[in-house]
Amino acid sequence: MKRNPFLCILGNHIKNKEKMNDFANEDALVLFSGGQDSTTCLYWAKKHFRDVHTVCFFYGQRHSPEVENAQRIAEMAGVSFQVLDTPIISQLAPNSLTDLSLEMDEEKPANSYPNTFVPGRNMLFLTCAAAIAYAKNIRHLVTGVSQTDYSGYPDCRDTFIRSLNVSLNLAMERQFVIHTPLMWRTKAQVWQLADELGVFDLVRNETLTCYNGIKAEGCGHCPACKLRNKGLEEYLSFKEKNKKFGN
Repeated sequence: MKRNPFLCILGNHIKNKEKMNDFANEDALVLFSGGQDSTTCLYWAKKHFRDVHTVCFFYGQRHSPEVENAQRIAEMAGVSFQVLDTPIISQLAPNSLTDLSLEMDEEKPANSYPNTFVPGRNMLFLTCAAAIAYAKNIRHLVTGVSQTDYSGYPDCRDTFIRSLNVSLNLAMERQFVIHTPLMWRTKAQVWQLADELGVFDLVRNETLTCYNGIKAEGCGHCPACKLRNKGLEEYLSFKEKNKKFGN
């Protein structure tokens, strides 16, 4: 019998619920862009932690309207919001997110990452976030990376996150915990989580995931939009089938 991926995620959630209750009296810092994934993580963090703070990064990205959108969503969520300017990332390696002269890959090349990969981005962002958390005496960091439905970026993988977590702890002599609630979820399951958190409509209509800076469903043809919209279609189809069978 074929396993239902949505029910598998629900089972994992139940098993982890008691563990997450241990953090109810602690604060968390969410790496926040105002997109589908980080907004879902924001509301996941609000459910599991006492106070939630957010940090957003401006790094010369072509979809820079995401920063303003992130601030707007943070205000809606009632959480603190901070922007860090990190333009140095755009000077390190060519990529189509920071170099507008490059045409963006719409499909993943056969033997490499798409040119939307920004080398060092997640490592830099998490390091900066850890320094902010250090100053605020926060040990929990939350990020929306996933290696399930993704473009193959190496800095979204679980092994990288675990390795960096150890390095940050050694570098700052703190016991940081990097939470990745979406790591093993497909995009459809990320939509399911947003629904369970009561923010499905907000995530669908108010977030900005598109690499071309278009809110909600976006341009429809960049890699981020394709992943987002495919997952949405799959989740809505799942919900419709459940309604038919009375589940």
